[in-house]
Amino acid sequence: MSAMPAVPDPSTSERVELSVVVPCYNEEESLPRLVEVLTEELSALTPHFEVILVDDGSRDRTLPMLREVHAAHPRFRYLSLSRNFGKESAMLAGLSHARGEKVAIMDADLQHPPTLLAQMLPLLDSGDYSQVVARRTRAGDPALRTALSRLYYRMMNRLVDVDLEDGVGDFRVLDRRAVRALLTLGETNRFSKGLFAWIGFPTAVVDYENVSREAGATKWSMRNLFNYGIDGVVSFNYRPLRMSIWFGILATVIAVGYALWVLVDAIVHGNSVPGYVTTICAVTAFGGVQLIVLGVIGEYLGRIYAETKQRPLFLLKESSESDAPVTSVLGREHEVLEPTERSHPE
Repeated sequence: MSAMPAVPDPSTSERVELSVVVPCYNEEESLPRLVEVLTEELSALTPHFEVILVDDGSRDRTLPMLREVHAAHPRFRYLSLSRNFGKESAMLAGLSHARGEKVAIMDADLQHPPTLLAQMLPLLDSGDYSQVVARRTRAGDPALRTALSRLYYRMMNRLVDVDLEDGVGDFRVLDRRAVRALLTLGETNRFSKGLFAWIGFPTAVVDYENVSREAGATKWSMRNLFNYGIDGVVSFNYRPLRMSIWFGILATVIAVGYALWVLVDAIVHGNSVPGYVTTICAVTAFGGVQLIVLGVIGEYLGRIYAETKQRPLFLLKESSESDAPVTSVLGREHEVLEPTERSHPE
């Protein structure tokens, strides 16, 4: 890793003005440049900052590199999850350990440009907003991808109970009130993009041009994006269940109409040999409808099952702090514990 000036070791009792949470999964190629850029940019913004790098069960040299980063730059703390829990859990782990009065979330690949923080933080400091989000423009994207993205968000906003904006992701800065609100939501199935919108609070938007990855390859496949889209639909409303009812009613009406047509045709033209193709098509179509409806019901039942187990959303196997707990208290209990923890810093 390139040599950089060491940053003083902050004590836990020192006031932290800004925390930056960075989920990391197999980011050994991006880490050196990330540390260099964040050190430069954050030092220019405030001397009271910390960076929380969350290793989400990486399989490369990410964790050993995080140890080296922390040893050289103590303001760069790290958390290592016991396995790959997913980006949602990694962000949550970082938020639950952030000490800053303001907390930023960004990706490790530098597609979220840290230079944008210089525009976002003054908006938060104005006191008019509790969230400042970065919205990526579609400049340079293929026309088909742009059209599909706009179609997806248009459909999502018709289905879900919150307003989701195209180009708005996890890159944002939040004040302590917004962070505390997020941590009081103890649900297992988390769709952070929707949760950020659900908690409300005044929000400002800063636009930025699309930025390519500094190094490495994207971890998002089409399958992951599709599953993420399903999570967004079912996490914030029960409309798919209502749509299943109407879908079933429509299928029933079609079936009854077809049966009446067959009956009238038999009365008028006499009984004929049933058509094999028609029978197969009808059975296949209605079987498909049943499977779709069962799938929708099963998706909601599976989420209820996951919520009833109340398992922690992440487990730590290692941290830059030797006394870090293996997990963090979330949900309503977090609201009770946080004031006590802050009034008795270690």
